[in-house]
Amino acid sequence: MSISDDVFGEITENGPNYRNVGWMGSVVVMIKSQIGLGVLSIPAAFDALGLIPGVLCMLTAGAMITWGDYVVGRFKQRHPDVYSIVDVGEKLFGAVGREVFMVLFLLWWICVAAAGYSGISTAFNAMSLHGTCTAVFVVVAAILGFMTSSIRTLGKISWLAWIGVISIFVALLTLTIAVGVQERPAAAPQTGPYQSDYKLVGNPTFIEAMSAINTFIFAYGGTPGFFAVISEMREPKDYNKAMVTCQITITVVYLIVGVVVYYYCGSFVASPALGSAGPLLKRVGYGLALPGLIVSTCLVSHFPAKYIFLRLMKGSKHLVSNSKIHWITWLSCTLGVTIVGYIICSAVPNFGSLISLVGAFLATFMSLQPLGMMWLYDNYQGRSRNARWMAGVATSVFVIVIGTFIMGAGSYAAIVQIIEDYRNGSSGAWSCVDNSNSGGGGH
Repeated sequence: MSISDDVFGEITENGPNYRNVGWMGSVVVMIKSQIGLGVLSIPAAFDALGLIPGVLCMLTAGAMITWGDYVVGRFKQRHPDVYSIVDVGEKLFGAVGREVFMVLFLLWWICVAAAGYSGISTAFNAMSLHGTCTAVFVVVAAILGFMTSSIRTLGKISWLAWIGVISIFVALLTLTIAVGVQERPAAAPQTGPYQSDYKLVGNPTFIEAMSAINTFIFAYGGTPGFFAVISEMREPKDYNKAMVTCQITITVVYLIVGVVVYYYCGSFVASPALGSAGPLLKRVGYGLALPGLIVSTCLVSHFPAKYIFLRLMKGSKHLVSNSKIHWITWLSCTLGVTIVGYIICSAVPNFGSLISLVGAFLATFMSLQPLGMMWLYDNYQGRSRNARWMAGVATSVFVIVIGTFIMGAGSYAAIVQIIEDYRNGSSGAWSCVDNSNSGGGGH
């Protein structure tokens, strides 16, 4: 039995099955491409904005990106040769768009992979009480990332994704229960009476507000990976069902964790929030979350490596075979992504600040503006100008405009934070000091 595919060509039993992800497997891969310990920055974002504006802003960001994720499915159905947002860039802007989108796409995923190495090393540091130099833990994290991301198909990775999702959910549940039953958060004064000082409405500065919004966009920033997921689904028609299930699930998790942790911790919430439960539960939480961090790193390393591999092997019989050339090329792609991610993670001082900037610029760009452009590309010409069409145009233009504003203002906020970090001192390259400050684990 063989499958003819516009992206992979003729898929047979003699090679990897690139079209073998079921709809539930798609759900967990989508969830895992978005949810990591980055969710633990949401309570601090609520502290900046206040609980009510924070929840509204998060739901608005989620709604916009979910609409964009719906557009991904529609665009893929109409253009089955599209595998990634790079192919979208080519359709929208030609060869120049393809190359520009490729650079941005690879930079985004490789930096998120580097954040994954940092998150895993942070977990090892927490669990071992800094048992060895952080640089050693980063090497271990990179090796784990290379080994897992070298699994060739999302169909097989989806089994790991189940482990990763359960791992993260258990860690988040443990934290949420812990902050609810403990007397006070770890950062609060440990003597005298304590009462949470959570705010229903905050009074943030522009920089604080944009940093909080960046957090919400980053929490939903798995959209570029959705192209790959639908491309490897057994039944692409099930994409919307999988996508909606994913978005509802992570939004409920974000709301529960964000609201409960902030309600009990108030301004004493740590970022990432695992620190709010005290040293012992912090170690327990990181231990529970470690498999999830490894799977996150697997996925965000796999996506760029798979794109490079497809571009190199396009039209070749080795793309869908088990030949020596296939394996050498594929492992070279995953190893190359791993090495570049490792260098970024280890060699860049104040790496967490870099991730904030990359997230502010690229998470927004990858999840908003091109999605609005995609709808206009497919629907602006040749459609009746009815109310539904006008609503689609208005939504597309709104997403493009607001996405551009968030990208610019969020990048400015991140740059201001980088300057502030350097004034306060920064960790050096290949340091034994934990260099993440990013919450760990990418999304």
